[in-house]
Amino acid sequence: MRDAVIVEAVRTPIGRREGALSALHPVDLSASVLRSLAERTGIDPSVVEDVIWGCVGQVGEQSANIGRNAVLAAGWPESVPGTTVDRQCGSSQQAIHFAAATVIAGHAEVVVAGGVESMSRVPMGSARANGPGLPFGDLVAERYDGYEFHQGKGAEILAARYDLSRTWLDAYAVSSHERAAAAIDGGRFAKEVVPVTLPDGSRFDLDEGVRRRTHVDRLAALRPAFAEDGRMTAGNSSQISDGSAAVLVTTSERAGRLGLTPLARVHSATAVGSDPIAMLGGPIPATADVLAKAGLGPVSPIFAGPRRLARSPSLRPGVPPLAARQNHPSTSSTRAIRAHSPSLRPGGPPEHAPPSSRLLPQPSAGRCPQSKGDPHDAAA
Repeated sequence: MRDAVIVEAVRTPIGRREGALSALHPVDLSASVLRSLAERTGIDPSVVEDVIWGCVGQVGEQSANIGRNAVLAAGWPESVPGTTVDRQCGSSQQAIHFAAATVIAGHAEVVVAGGVESMSRVPMGSARANGPGLPFGDLVAERYDGYEFHQGKGAEILAARYDLSRTWLDAYAVSSHERAAAAIDGGRFAKEVVPVTLPDGSRFDLDEGVRRRTHVDRLAALRPAFAEDGRMTAGNSSQISDGSAAVLVTTSERAGRLGLTPLARVHSATAVGSDPIAMLGGPIPATADVLAKAGLGPVSPIFAGPRRLARSPSLRPGVPPLAARQNHPSTSSTRAIRAHSPSLRPGGPPEHAPPSSRLLPQPSAGRCPQSKGDPHDAAA
């Protein structure tokens, strides 16, 4: 039976809003990781049979099939096709799903999957602002009594549902930044990050979003963002960010002929729908479903719930992490999962690394709850 393996994963450093990467057109940002992927693997780009690119804000500079435009910007042969997909913040993960399915089905043997989002240059909500009307239509509005889907409000619903206090959320946010800083200082991301040359000729090679001097007391002083007595703030939510990443997907047999060593095998994948009001809960049933498909279930959605996960020792503030949570451009949650995963790189924590021959995809994080969003489904 044909399989699908990931043989290389690269990403740009993560740029803050209006930070270093804001000077780059998102097509050029995408091209930088495509070129780096070819350089890392040593492949001739002409062997790539498709490029599947995730992008949420497909308007303006990210419109008109940015996946194909990235191929052209990278200088790859015109014969290499490209397409763009949108499953909101699971878009690049969906790109990997499609790439793996394409390879397993035998429609292609070498496929690039990835994504980009320049949230500085194409702000959240840009797609809604360009054109008449709203994206949901009268029937959706009628079904949900005119409720306007909003991730911040959804985050508040889930925080209350699973009894995650403001104090705990702030402490977890601080620990997340501490973990990210420790991972950077320890060189844990060195093999996945590809430096980006900026228009002024300078070299950008370090994630910008890590707040090394933040503290729980400082976060406690921030006002709630979405409700007067809410728990979600700018301090415990993901930042607005810019970035891009790509993985090379092929078969084990073709990898051998190309002289490449698989980092992981795409073993199981799924996509589920969820309540669009409390939308960020989608990864719970998605995780249960993908574990069941992988033969590691059935897993009760209650057992897999965020409260149980949040209380697990490996996630508590002060406990050494497996891989630090990073801020992510909205389409690139998968980018962080795939390229940051310690199990994909030599030197990752052996006690938590799965067998090198298989990869169990992890749940896709929701878009940062700083503005309106509509991820009605989740991929894993």
